[in-house]
Amino acid sequence: MVIINALDVFNTSFLFHDRLSEELRMSKNNNFDIQSPFCVLCGRTDDCPEKYGEKRTYVEYDLTVHYYCLLMSSGIWQRGEEDEGVDGFLITDIRKEVNRAAKLKCNICKKKGASIGCVAPKCKRSYHFPCGIQKECIFQFMEDFRSYCWEHRPVQKFPDKESRGTSQCTICLDLVEQLPVYTVLKSPCCKNAWFHRECLQYQALSAGIFFFRCTVCNNKDKFQKEMLRMGIHIPEKDASWELEENAYQELLQCYQHCDIKRCLCKKGRDYNEPDSKWEIKRCQCCGSRGTHLACSSMKSREQNWECMECRSIFAKSGDYSKQKKRSLATSEKTDGTTCLLEEPPPKCPRQSPGSQRSFLLQSPKRMCQNNSSPCTHLELPASNRLMMSLSPLMSDRNWCLRKKHLRKQRREASNILKELNLQVNTKTSRLYINAEDIWNSALKGFRQRNFSPTNTIEIKFTNFKNRSKTDTSAASKHHFFQLLMLHLQNSSLFEGSSAKNLSLDFDAVKEDLYFEAGKMMAVSLVHGGPSPGFFSKTLFSCLVYGPENVKPALEDVADVDVAQTIKMIKHANSLSSLQSTIHSCYEFLAAAGCLRPITSLCDKNMLVNDILFHHVIKRIISPLESFRQGLKTLGVLEKMQMHPEAFSSILCHKPERLSAETICDLFTIHSSSDVNKSRAANFWMGYLQDVESGESVVTLEDILLFVTGSFSIPPVGFDPEPTVKFLHIRYPVGKRLLNCLELPITKSYEQFKNKMEVTIRNTLRVERE
Repeated sequence: MVIINALDVFNTSFLFHDRLSEELRMSKNNNFDIQSPFCVLCGRTDDCPEKYGEKRTYVEYDLTVHYYCLLMSSGIWQRGEEDEGVDGFLITDIRKEVNRAAKLKCNICKKKGASIGCVAPKCKRSYHFPCGIQKECIFQFMEDFRSYCWEHRPVQKFPDKESRGTSQCTICLDLVEQLPVYTVLKSPCCKNAWFHRECLQYQALSAGIFFFRCTVCNNKDKFQKEMLRMGIHIPEKDASWELEENAYQELLQCYQHCDIKRCLCKKGRDYNEPDSKWEIKRCQCCGSRGTHLACSSMKSREQNWECMECRSIFAKSGDYSKQKKRSLATSEKTDGTTCLLEEPPPKCPRQSPGSQRSFLLQSPKRMCQNNSSPCTHLELPASNRLMMSLSPLMSDRNWCLRKKHLRKQRREASNILKELNLQVNTKTSRLYINAEDIWNSALKGFRQRNFSPTNTIEIKFTNFKNRSKTDTSAASKHHFFQLLMLHLQNSSLFEGSSAKNLSLDFDAVKEDLYFEAGKMMAVSLVHGGPSPGFFSKTLFSCLVYGPENVKPALEDVADVDVAQTIKMIKHANSLSSLQSTIHSCYEFLAAAGCLRPITSLCDKNMLVNDILFHHVIKRIISPLESFRQGLKTLGVLEKMQMHPEAFSSILCHKPERLSAETICDLFTIHSSSDVNKSRAANFWMGYLQDVESGESVVTLEDILLFVTGSFSIPPVGFDPEPTVKFLHIRYPVGKRLLNCLELPITKSYEQFKNKMEVTIRNTLRVERE
């Protein structure tokens, strides 16, 4: 065996990568053995159940087939029982279908074996199932299992007057363009529900036919019918979480522990003797804290008891002081000792003392009592008619702590970006942007001679007529950066599903596009645009700590063939099978500089590490360095290296979904002296709660867009900070230059809600049209 030096091969590995990937695939087919059999219908060795269905091998029949390839083949039917052949497909029928397909050439890859044909009249196109997926064909997993080619596939119909723009996928919370394209699907039952096709497919595979439904309104029948029509496979099985053994076992356990600071029971805090003074009584509100009856001087288990944290919440809402006979009040004098609880676990959300938003925890009746002006129960929002419910799940310490830590890191990143924003001067760089060709127009603008990252950026959309009448420069800038980050996420510069790494694009290397991409992301962060939010941990670590200090994982490999090769090497269970696998992909390993003498089975671990490092890091070292140089713009990379945790929270994590609490914290309330501030604020907060719970035609993103021109909160925050004013005006007014929302003073909540929805909905519709 000839060992090729890694340094000699590295300079040529870029040029041969694409060719060798194809040779690797060919070598797998030519060196077929039981470890990597190919499907008899599509000829591929890929083992990807999410895309092609379960890959099944029947040694007794010398047969391997992808389940979806079999289901969608045009010339075969299930003529047997479920336990015959392959799920009712007889072996003889499968062989006949293979012989039939061997005479048909795929219209996509031009190879023989195309077993699937388009059902559209007069269409004679045939293709393999994986080729059809790649070409965006539609496969309907229902009834006759019909297939449609890329020209005749069904499309979703949208009203001509329906607005276009971007929104969040309600599954992954990433941005999705509201366009009738293959990769995007719209809910048939909810106006504002948009999804990535990939997200919906994973959701369907996990939820199964019994639990797959609209994530917004929970509609099942109408939603499933439309998704099946559009090619989403919904398996007839129970949900994955229902199949886990003892998955909900912890929910059947009752909390039995005395949390009083000085427990009087000699047998310990966990001792529980029913119908005695040592019986443990749980908090009637949250159920996640407990006390012995004797430890809280309770004479009977029928008495109510609340833990310290729930009492503090009631106290802040004004409810606790009006409760009758609290047994805990008397228990604090037992034996001359204070009956205090141990430090309680964090529960979300928390309200700071004296918060103006404490009325969120009050009942509607009490809100009316607190207001000086008369109001009825019906005038208040429906969401405020629900009393606060505290679940035992709120005591999950780890979840709350992680969420709290992430928010803390995002606040730190925001403060750092605000410091970097001080570099921006008043001089203006104007960019003329075509939203339909966002990348090329942005590239042209960033490369123009008079552009400077330290100048104030002004955006003019050339394909939006009369946009200046309804929009502001700030809103246009927000929209531009949102479209740009969405394009970069889905561009050929990155690879992977949700957590992305840099890919190797030779044309992009020649045109220095990786540098421009890094520069655009840095400018977006500092100038008030959104953060990328799709970096993998490996990519982020390479940028911050240097590629030589990073160890990639198998999840970082996006190439299916390379990933399959690594799996075969990693799972080889004998020295002979390992050597056979290495021999089958000899040329690939040689070009990667990963060939090494194999003398024992344990050598496979070092070989796997070498392949991972080459494919994920070494192969893209040139694009990575260009990308790093681009991120140095405005000092962003330097701050990333100084504060890695803070920047990881915005570069590797999607932004937190908007909530009523988030909007409330974002806006500062101002009002004139003659306005009942408490009552006006009640209406405002009640409306936010209704919007969050889906009892409104607008969304929280619509409200933010109406005021600021952005439907998400940028990492650097808004400048100036958003405010709310209550004035004697007829309708709400969103002043985007000031990020100010002026709200009308109304006599009833219903009037307030109606004016908000009519104004926001109509304004945004006019802008989008």
